[in-house]
This record gives sequence, C-alpha cells and structure tokens, in this order.
Amino acid sequence: MKTTTPLLDRTILTGAITASVWKLNPRVQLRNPVMFAVYLGSLLTTVLWANSWAAPAGESSGFILGVTVWLWFTVLFANFAEAIAEGHGQAQAASLKKSRTSVVARKLSDRKGRRATEVAATDLQIGDVVIVNAGETIPTDGEVIEGVASVDESAITGESAPVVRESGGDRSSVTGGTQVISDWLIIEVKTLPGQSFLDRMIAMVEGAKRQKTPNEIALAILLAALTLIFLLVVATLLPYSIFSVRASGQGHAISLTVLVALFVCLAPTTIGALLSAIGIAGMNRLSQTNVIAMSGRAVEAAGDVDVLLLDKTGTITLGNRQATRFISADGVTEQELAEAAHLASMADETAEGRSIAVLAKKQFGLRARELEHIKPHFIAFSARTRMSGVTLDGHEIRKGATEAVETHVRSLGGFLPEDVRTAVQQIAKSGSTPLVVSRDAKVLGVIELKDIVKGGIKERFAELRQMGIKTVMITGDNPLTAAAIAAEAGVDDFLAEATPEAKLALIREYQTGGRLVAMTGDGTNDAPALAQADVAVAMNSGTQAAKEAGNMVDLDSNPTKLIEIVNIGKQLLMTRGSLTTFSIANDVAKYFAILPAAFATTYPALKALDLMRLSSPSSAILSAVIFNAVIIIALIPLALKGVAYRPVGAAQLLRNNLLIYGLGGLVVPFIGIKMIDLLLSATGLA
Repeated sequence: MKTTTPLLDRTILTGAITASVWKLNPRVQLRNPVMFAVYLGSLLTTVLWANSWAAPAGESSGFILGVTVWLWFTVLFANFAEAIAEGHGQAQAASLKKSRTSVVARKLSDRKGRRATEVAATDLQIGDVVIVNAGETIPTDGEVIEGVASVDESAITGESAPVVRESGGDRSSVTGGTQVISDWLIIEVKTLPGQSFLDRMIAMVEGAKRQKTPNEIALAILLAALTLIFLLVVATLLPYSIFSVRASGQGHAISLTVLVALFVCLAPTTIGALLSAIGIAGMNRLSQTNVIAMSGRAVEAAGDVDVLLLDKTGTITLGNRQATRFISADGVTEQELAEAAHLASMADETAEGRSIAVLAKKQFGLRARELEHIKPHFIAFSARTRMSGVTLDGHEIRKGATEAVETHVRSLGGFLPEDVRTAVQQIAKSGSTPLVVSRDAKVLGVIELKDIVKGGIKERFAELRQMGIKTVMITGDNPLTAAAIAAEAGVDDFLAEATPEAKLALIREYQTGGRLVAMTGDGTNDAPALAQADVAVAMNSGTQAAKEAGNMVDLDSNPTKLIEIVNIGKQLLMTRGSLTTFSIANDVAKYFAILPAAFATTYPALKALDLMRLSSPSSAILSAVIFNAVIIIALIPLALKGVAYRPVGAAQLLRNNLLIYGLGGLVVPFIGIKMIDLLLSATGLA
C-alpha cells in the first residue's frame, strides 16, 4: 500500500481544481465558518460591482471588481487546499481498491472430508469455513483454524516478502484480497461482505470522511468566535464613519467594498483556509508509513501521548535470544564445550539453536559436518524434558535448562559442578538465560543466551525522554531479567511477568493520573489493554480481536512504528500551531497596510500609520486582499508536508515557533504587500 505520490501531483492538481469550484456549494462552505463569512463577503461585493454598472457613483467598478475577484480567489484557494489534501487520501485509497477483485470462495460443507462448494465471496457469512489452496486468493477477513501457509500480503502492505500464517497464536489473522502462495489454510469467516479490513482501510484513507478531532473543533470554534467579533467590529465602522464625516463636514464615509476587504484581512482566513487540509494531511502522512488510523482523533492523541508501553520481544529486543559466550567447566576447554554445543544444535532449527552454531563457527571455526555415515540420533526439544541434543558414537550430548540437565547427568551417575552452578546464577542475575551442556555423565559448561537490544533503541528512548514521554517495557520475563534488559535498553520503567489484567491495570493507573497512554499489541491477550489505551496500535499480523480493539493498525506489523506514530502526531499538532501563529501574526501586519488606507478619506491624519508608503488607498486595499489570497496557496505544501519536528522541550518549541512563524508572519506580509503594490502601480491596475 506504500505510495510515493508527489505533494503536487499533476493528476491530483487537476482534480483539486475541479473540486475547488464544486465546493462553492453553500452547504459545503457552511462547514467552515471563517471561509463561509468570506464567501458571503464575496457575494456582497459581486452585487456591489453589478450595481456600480447600473448606478455609477463613488468607487470605480474596476476597483470593486478587483477586490471581488480576489475575494473569490481566497475562497477558491481555501477549497483548493482542502481538495489537494483529500486528493492524496483518494490516491492512496485507489491503490487499495486495485487489490479488490471478484473472488470465488470454496466453502467447506464437510471439514473432515474437505468437501467444498464454490460460492461468491460476497455470499459468505460470519462463521462460514473456507479452504484456500496455494495460488488462490483469500476471499475475506478471517482466522486460520487449521493449516500453515506462506501468504503474499503485498497488495495490502506493499512488502514483497511473504509472511507465515498459521492456526493458533498471534499470527492467525488473514486479510481478504491477499494470496496463499504455499500449502493451504482453512479459515473461519469473521466479517460480512463490504465490511472487511480492506473496505474499512479504503474508507479511512479517504480523508474527507474523517471526523474532526477535539482540538481541531476547539480551534475551529475559536476561529469562528474571532470571525464573529471582527464582523461586529467592521459592522460598527460604517455608521461611525458616516457620523464622523457629518460631524466634521469633510472627507468621505468608508465604502462597503473597503469594509468587506478590511473584514477579510482582519479575520484569521489563512489558518481557517488550511485547517481542514492540515488534519487530512496528518492522516495521509500516517498512512504513508503503512499505519491506518481509525479516526483523526487517534492521530492527534498520538501527539499528546506522554506514556509509551512497548512489548520487549521484537520491539526493544531483536525477538530471539542469541548465544553470546561459552563458559566451560573446570578441566574442560571452551573449544570442547563449543564442539559439543554445536553437535547438539545441528538439528535445532530455532533461532537460539542457529545462534549457537554461528557463535561456534565465529569463535572456533566449527562448521556443519557430514554425519550421514555416522547416523546420529537427534533428540528434539520438548516442554516435558526441557532438553534437546544428539546421541552420537555412543555418547549422549545434551543441552537444556539447568535443572533438566542436572537431573539427566545424575541419572547417569554424574553431578553439576559448583563452578558451573555459580556461572548459571551469574548469567541469570544479569538477565540472560543459561543453557547447560553435558556429554554422558559429565557437565561441560554453560552457554549464555542473551536478549539482544536493538541498535539505536537506547538513543530513541533518550529522544522520547526529551519530549517528556515516559517509556515502559512490558514483558513476561521475571523481574530480575526484566530489570537487566530495561537498564540496557534505557527505558524508564518496566512491567515484569505481565498478564492481560496487569497491563490493563497499569494503563488505567496512568490514565487516572491524567496521562495519555499509547500501546502496541498483536495477541488476543492484548485486546483489553488495547481497548483501554488512548493510542492503540494493533499489528496487522495479529489476531482479529487485537485489530478490532486498536484504533490504529500497522500493516507492516513493526512494533517500533509506535515511535514514528508519536512523531507524526506531534508534527500534526506542531503544524497546526505554527500556521495558527503565522496566520495571527500576518493579520497584524495587514492591519498596518489596510487600516490607514481604509480611513484615509475619513481621517487624513491616519496617513502617518502608512509605514509601507503604499502608492494609494485603493492599491493598499487591493494589495492586502491579493496577498491574503496568495499566501494560502503558498502555504499549501507546508500544510501537506508538515512542520519539521525535533524532540525538544515545550519551552524551546514555543520559542522556535514564535521566532520562525510569529516573526515570519509579521515580516512576510510587509514584503509581500509592498511588492504587490509596486506591481499594481507599475501596471496601472490601481
């Protein structure tokens, strides 16, 4: 699903231009109070321009037309900004829609006998059981109840590497539209036609359908209130101007055209025009990282998160423990221990077993041996014996848990040496796992298996700490092991021996203290905590229960994506705050351009406030209105891309925001309006 659509793609631009005109519908405009007021002002000046031809008096029809045209451009540019953002969401949705095909499902009527009848996927009901063989498309969302197979999910995730889906565990969920490429799966249908995960994703990435977030609603109310205040202020200026002219007997009263222009320049039109685009673009940026948010609220909440709960395995550590050293018993060389461990691991296909072979090869150059003529008897690991190994040339070589190997050697007349017991205790205290190796009745030593903390993760946690976010590691390990890994990874706290109840209680405890909590999960046992968390990221590879409980789904099933999600959420809030600061600041600058010009005929003394020395009152007003429209277009790329976010403290963020966007908002209008004034004067348009 990954897309690299340019910010200003030609196809999106063309569609946005058409949509800008369509959005002139009053019902659409009414959704944005600020721009609706500008819309009404444009209608009023249009009527004034038409009237100026019928009954010429006062202002020239050319000046009224100029103001009217640029007021309409202001409305159109606001529509254009929103349409561009919506276009990016629709482009991503279109890429998903391509993966929807008409699929024939093979519905099982007899599971044991594998008798199936072909039905359309759209006719399937929740609870139906289907079989999907290699080369066939999975008809709808469901849970694997039998079988193991490789599945191509590239149509959804964009990743070419197949993934394994199997019954039981946390990798049993399958998505409609993906393809089985090996073996077979028996799947129980979990969703109705038209309500699949793919259908919901398409609806979610079409940004125009998103709901506004609480902060966005609050900002919209503030902007509407400011607009109403400025409307009342401007409305009182006309009678006040008429009274002043009659009282003084000189000058001319301010015109309705100038009043409308003054109102548009006073109102927070810049942020009002870009507000919807910022919100939609925030969701689009998240979907470009292959994370689908169920609502805009989830994206915004990510920006306010101050506690992150992260699973240890696969998030903080690489996911599998690896052999890091051999500790031999007294009288045994490390090479002798490594050779025995290597032999015992030759048939061990687990990640831990392979890491033992890799370590033996790295330290002593040991390689896989040709054993066919020796005919070894390999002993697979079992939960009952907690050991694995090989019987070779009459020798029994075993590796496994300390207690299991000790019991085994004692049965053969041996014992566990004290130096080995001491090494086992030291390894356990450090948070690693000891595996004891024996040959017949003799204990050869210990292999240390260690959780490998991901490179750079400690630095990322340090960044989060700078952002005021507390990190908490969640693990099923014992407290001793958990403490050692937490210290190495640099997390702020940890929850050991975590159960579903313990996770849920921890989240509620933080939330009771007024904190916003984010969490990742993929299993059914994570569902209660995901449902409780403010930002809940479910893995696409996880169970249906986890995906239903979360308010985001990571299509890549990468638990560390949570850190990216927080950054995007903060970037969304930063972008909105920065453009609001710029909008308010540039309104201040526009006052100095338009106020002296607007009242020059009523109060000639106000000419002293014309700091920019604009060529004429009409040029000043028209220049301010043109700048007010053009700045919206100029800021669209920033609204779509978002303000660059760095993990620094709130005080520094505020300072940077005021210096860059506050000061910029003051300076840019002075330069822009003056340049437009010079251009209008040079061309004789004002």
